[in-house]
Amino acid sequence: MIRINGNEIDAAGMTLAEYLKTTEYNPARIAVERNGDIVPKARYEEIVLCDGDAIEIVSFVGGG
Repeated sequence: MIRINGNEIDAAGMTLAEYLKTTEYNPARIAVERNGDIVPKARYEEIVLCDGDAIEIVSFVGGG
């Protein structure tokens, strides 16, 4: 199980990119942290989620 934004998700074995495709997140407008480290967007396809990972996903909101 992976903890994503505080929720336990059964996503072990998926890449970060594969997981994001199952969500409403727009990859161009988010930042992802894995186990306390920022994940560069260029690595979303290669990062494989593992049991025990803690993922935080933050969406950017525009406004003025």
